[in-house]
Amino acid sequence: MRIIDLRSDTVTHPTAAMREAMAQAPVGDDVYGEDPTINELEERAAALLGKEKGLFVPSGTMGNCLAVLAHTQRGDEVILEAESHIYFYEAGGMSALGGVQPRLVKGQRGILDPADVEKVLRPADMHFPPTRLLCLENTHNRGGGAVTPLDTLERLKALAEREGLTVHMDGARIFNAAVSLGVPVQDIARHADSVMFCLSKGLAAPVGSMVVGSAEWMPAARRYRKMLGGAMRQAGIVAAAGLVALDSMVDRLAEDHENAAFLARELSRLDGVRIDVEAVETNIIFADVSPSGKTAADVASGLRECGVLCNAAVEGRLRLVTHKDVNRKDMETAIQAFASVIA
Repeated sequence: MRIIDLRSDTVTHPTAAMREAMAQAPVGDDVYGEDPTINELEERAAALLGKEKGLFVPSGTMGNCLAVLAHTQRGDEVILEAESHIYFYEAGGMSALGGVQPRLVKGQRGILDPADVEKVLRPADMHFPPTRLLCLENTHNRGGGAVTPLDTLERLKALAEREGLTVHMDGARIFNAAVSLGVPVQDIARHADSVMFCLSKGLAAPVGSMVVGSAEWMPAARRYRKMLGGAMRQAGIVAAAGLVALDSMVDRLAEDHENAAFLARELSRLDGVRIDVEAVETNIIFADVSPSGKTAADVASGLRECGVLCNAAVEGRLRLVTHKDVNRKDMETAIQAFASVIA
C-alpha cells in the first residue's frame, strides 16, 4: 500500500539531482570560511532575496533564534503574532537563551494589522522593557499557510522604521508566498531586515535553512550560530542540495498549491468536513471534522489505517500539507479515504 504522507512538507525526500550534487560537492572547513559550496549557497540565497549576506544553518528554529539574539539584548521586548511559530513551536529559545520578552498581538489568520501593532508599542519609561524587534511570519503556519499582502508588509515595515524597530521575518515558506502572489521573492524580503527561509520544506532539500541580512549585521548572526552549535565543518555536502533546491524547486510549488486547492475543495463537499476553501492560499489546509461527530484524533487514526497520514490539530481540525512527493492521484485517494472514515 502506498503511504500518502500529508503531515508536513518536511517529509519530502531529496531529488536524484540533489543526491548527485551532494555526492560530487566540493567541500572545505566552513568554520574557516573555506567550504566553496557553502559559500556559493550563502551568496546565492542573499542575492535571491535582495540582501547582502547569507548564512547556512541546520534548522529554521536555529535560524530564527540566532536572528532574534543578534537583533536584541537581554531584557528587550519582541513583538510577535500570537500564534507565530517562533512563539509556539521553538521551545522558548528566545526567552531561555536570549532573555527577551515576547509581546503577543493577535492577527487575522496570523497576519498582523499595523494598527494593532502600534497599540502595543511602549513609550520610553524605566518601568518598561525596550521594544527592539518585530517578528513576522510569511506564510503563516498556524494561519493555514496564509500569505501576508505586500501592502500590509509595507505598512508594518514603515511603522517599524518610524518607531526604531528592526524586522525579522520567519519566512520558512517565503517561496510559497512569492509563488502565491506571483512576485519575485525579493518583493517580500525587502520589507524585513533579516529573513530566515527553509530549504527542507517545500524546496525538498534534506536539511538546512538560510538566514539573510545586511553585511553589518551578519557577523553577530554568525557568532550566535557558533554559540548555538550550528557552525559545521564540511557542510557543503548538504549545502549542495540547497543549491539544487533554489535552482529547480521553486516554480513547482505552484503544483503543491493547486493540489491543496483541489483537495480542500473536494473534501469540503463531504458531509462532516468543514473547510474554508477560500482561505487555502498555499499548501496548508485545516479541515474541521467536528461536524462528523468524530474527534480529529479518531479521524487521523482511521486515515492512517487507509495509508493516509495527517496531523490532528486543535479544535477538531486536521492539518494537511501538500508537497512534491504527493500528486493529484494521491489527492483523489485521500479524498476517498476521508469519505470512508467520516462515514
